[in-house]
Amino acid sequence: MKEMREGILEVLLVSAEGIRKKNFIGKPNYYVVIQCGDQSYKSKITPGKDKKALWNEKFTFKFTNSNCWQDMTHLKLKIMDEEKFSEGKFIGETTLHLGGVLTEGNEKGCIELKPTPYNVVLEDDTYKGEIKVGLKFVSNVEMQTKTRDFITDEKQAPWSICEKLYNFLRIPHWKIFFSYYGASPLTMKKQE
Repeated sequence: MKEMREGILEVLLVSAEGIRKKNFIGKPNYYVVIQCGDQSYKSKITPGKDKKALWNEKFTFKFTNSNCWQDMTHLKLKIMDEEKFSEGKFIGETTLHLGGVLTEGNEKGCIELKPTPYNVVLEDDTYKGEIKVGLKFVSNVEMQTKTRDFITDEKQAPWSICEKLYNFLRIPHWKIFFSYYGASPLTMKKQE
């Protein structure tokens, strides 16, 4: 792998389907633990309705130096069912390999994969249901932030056409008329 620059990976956790586990008491309440390297997040808890769970949440993982890139080649998503008296019940998981996304994103500066369904693997290594996830990787974030800061540090931004027109209409019309003839009403009174 060639030298990788700093970057961020945005993970859009959309939904899951067909993952329903039978609960003897109450309805299932699903959440997802998302892990990449030593960084992890827990999604909000959402009720499972009609074999579906909906999150629509975005998570950001930071890639800071070339050493952490080797540890962050996989994204693991564990679907859990919240239990009232325990940590949570494991439903299934999905592991996404990030090698291609990171390499192409590093070369192009940015790559985005629209939300796509991935199979959910159960404890017994069978598949049941799918989880929909979107990915976006932006490399060299530090340079892009500096560019934005440079633009905002400028003293005055260029005027738009609307601003010019607005300022033109604010000028009293008598100034335009008398400046055409080389005099203003004040100088005309002094001359009389």
